[in-house]
Amino acid sequence: MRAPKVLAAGVVAVLALTACGGGDKGSTEEKGGQFTYWSMWKENEPQAKVIKAAIDKFQAETGTKVTVEWQGRDIRTKIGPAIAANKAPDLVENGFDVISSLLASTGQARDLTPVYDSEVPGEGKKVSDVIPAKYLDAMPKDPDGVTRWIVPYVLNSAMFYYNKADADLAKTPATWDDFVKLCETLKAKDKACVASDGDNTWTNFLFMDYLLVRDNGAGTMGKIVNDKTGAAWDQPGVLKSAERIEAFVKAGHILKGYDASKYPAQQTNWASGKAAFHLDGTWVPSEAQKNLASGFKVGEFAVPTTAGGANTELDIIPLGFAIPKRAKNPEPAQKFIAYFLKKDNISGISTEAKNITPRADVPAPEELLDAQKLLTDSPSRLPIDGVSGDYLDKALFPAFSELWLGKATAEQFIAKAKEGHLAYWKANG
Repeated sequence: MRAPKVLAAGVVAVLALTACGGGDKGSTEEKGGQFTYWSMWKENEPQAKVIKAAIDKFQAETGTKVTVEWQGRDIRTKIGPAIAANKAPDLVENGFDVISSLLASTGQARDLTPVYDSEVPGEGKKVSDVIPAKYLDAMPKDPDGVTRWIVPYVLNSAMFYYNKADADLAKTPATWDDFVKLCETLKAKDKACVASDGDNTWTNFLFMDYLLVRDNGAGTMGKIVNDKTGAAWDQPGVLKSAERIEAFVKAGHILKGYDASKYPAQQTNWASGKAAFHLDGTWVPSEAQKNLASGFKVGEFAVPTTAGGANTELDIIPLGFAIPKRAKNPEPAQKFIAYFLKKDNISGISTEAKNITPRADVPAPEELLDAQKLLTDSPSRLPIDGVSGDYLDKALFPAFSELWLGKATAEQFIAKAKEGHLAYWKANG
């Protein structure tokens, strides 16, 4: 599963269209109601199998009929027209960015506070007790100021991946300076530090995005984007972050050939041991599994701090359930959400689908245990502060690509990014 483009770039899953067989509506309503469910997964995917098992148990225990179709990722283009035609499903799922852009930002997502206030069946806990508020507080607000429009069951993030079995990497760096020193040590041993696919701009920009937070504090990228005058690009700390990138590139710490590579070539090179580190989403261990060198033990650490260690925010990329406001049967859909969050249901997301769940009491897959601890212990933020769409492609990424590929200095990057920023806001008000 590739990363959201935030959101663009890669990946995120998308909602799915539903349909399933009939049955007597009257008898169904008497037993426990019914609802329609549009899933983002294909039926043969591990996540779908986990969800289907929970649906089967839910139907048997409650008498509620769940009508679902596993259509896959192309529902992004269908959910809007379905809502406009008053044919919205009762339950959908997707990455937070897709739900935000298609439902929440347009006022079409139901406030799921009642779900958070409800009990996880059989556990004596509320949904709000098992899903930390910090993951929800980071979500974009809908027109009514609501952030509880999603109930996540997968919690992705973005961080560094490395081989814990490599003696040269026995101690992970605590600061950016430590990281650069480690890269220098590796270089002296003729080992590449970082693997990066040159065409994967969203992922590469994670370096800059994290450094902006580390150097300037949380919300820096969002403040830059929302300052239509462009003045925020001129902050000294922003230039400092860009200078760190420039120095890193010039020092040759990125695996050679990255500037002409296409995903997943360099990710594969990292997995085979040709580079020490790879910065990307928590889907990497699953994606790279078949290419991992013998004895490779995947571990994770956060992009190190710079400004005295004060800014330790970690990206979260939640994927979960939402209910359209026009849903005809929201109540049974809400009950299913709480039901799915039961430990014996959601645990399959870890054991079978190899994803991290938002429940800290559900152990992550072994290869993501470090990532889970980081998520539990760190403040949360959205990648690129939730900035999405045309701004990235038109104003930001073209300038950053030149910096990352060694074709521009930090000052030139800032100038070009600011130029694109002003042009964007002139065209978009």
